[in-house]
Amino acid sequence: MGGFKTLILLQLVYFCGCMDQLHILYEWKQLDFEFPTPEARMQAIESKSFIPENNIPMGIEIYEDRLFVTVPRWKSGVPASLNYINLKDNSTTSPKLIPYPSWAAHSIGMDGKPPEIVSPFRVRADRCGRLWVLDNGKMGNLEKNTTKFPPALIIYDLKNDNLIRKYVFPADQVKEDSGFANIAVEDTDCEKTYAYAGDVGKPGLIVYSWEKNESWRISHHYFHPDPLACDFSVKGFNFSWTDALFGLGLSAPNADNYSTLYFHPMASYDEFSVSTMYLRNASIAEANFGAFNVLGSRGPNAQSSVSFVDPKTGVLFYSLVNLNAVACWKTSNKEYLMKNQGRIYMNEVTMVYPTDIKVDYNDNLWILSNRMPVWMYGRLNPEEVNFRVFSAPVVDAISHTACDITPRSDIFDKFVNKIKNATNSVVAKIKPNSGTAISPFSILSVLFISWIISLTI
Repeated sequence: MGGFKTLILLQLVYFCGCMDQLHILYEWKQLDFEFPTPEARMQAIESKSFIPENNIPMGIEIYEDRLFVTVPRWKSGVPASLNYINLKDNSTTSPKLIPYPSWAAHSIGMDGKPPEIVSPFRVRADRCGRLWVLDNGKMGNLEKNTTKFPPALIIYDLKNDNLIRKYVFPADQVKEDSGFANIAVEDTDCEKTYAYAGDVGKPGLIVYSWEKNESWRISHHYFHPDPLACDFSVKGFNFSWTDALFGLGLSAPNADNYSTLYFHPMASYDEFSVSTMYLRNASIAEANFGAFNVLGSRGPNAQSSVSFVDPKTGVLFYSLVNLNAVACWKTSNKEYLMKNQGRIYMNEVTMVYPTDIKVDYNDNLWILSNRMPVWMYGRLNPEEVNFRVFSAPVVDAISHTACDITPRSDIFDKFVNKIKNATNSVVAKIKPNSGTAISPFSILSVLFISWIISLTI
């Protein structure tokens, strides 16, 4: 009996520490594309315009029945840098990528002109039915001969996939080492929409006005990397990154139709914020240095890349790249402290380098992991699953974490029910025909210990 109770306790402790509600919907060992014909695919491989091992998914976005996937041209052999898969197609969990909006949009012309889409890292679909593509403009970043085209915003109409506008960033807003990796779109008003593009290479934020069709660059010390947070370690690979402004998350608008932009450099442990009231005008931003706020620290070894704010719950989701995890914080909480931050998912196999986070318009959380440091500094095993897309309803993902929006009186009931179900499940598996009874005191003891453990992880 003692050993059985110990096993029950261990199972429940494990259960409490791993209440991961995310589900893996898609996974790939290597990416493949929906070529027009098998012959076209073979020709692409022979000409090295398609080198499977050089393709890595970097960003995702969800709109209606499509999941968009970006594949930056960091190396040669990437046939299409923006693609999608049909969410209604359940025939496989490793679907081939379909180039968006067409194959032609990714092809370099005979005259050497750049393709319509060069190399986006991440994209954003707004509530107005537009897809905002932040094109980094670089090809072969990780190879000797890097080709640079001007970075740009490319906007498509998702109703018909037509190109609406392509806005090339002015030369004076792009620096020698600039690299644009993340975008946030403030779409409270479809005509007065603002896009925010973070410069990870040369610290800065480019703000674009849809109505005016113009942009301006904002600088601030908080966009810079922290020299004490430049050391990273992922899956046995140790490296130094000095990435600047990276994570961008926009809150729902306030009564005056201004949002809060939550942001952080990647080489940093801290989170910052600023009202978009100060970003919509370059001179106002420069004159209000103190409008940018330091919220607090995520703690040691807690550098973060991407982030996203769910406008309905007000929960800020963010990656923890060194810890192979995704965490959260309720923006309604006045204090950004470690004890107020929740752990959504952590796994040293499936969540190696969470690279993008989104919440769709049906209140579902989506996360992409891609093992990027292994891909960059080592070699991915083509026989293993390397890329995964996770999803779950937001309310499920944050359940039993510090970000849970369930009234406190209900959380304990939910927890007790889960513990009871877990206990019954373990009993059934260990002794399916046993009449073993567990006393209420034992259950309460296990419950209390498990609850304490769940609050501290």
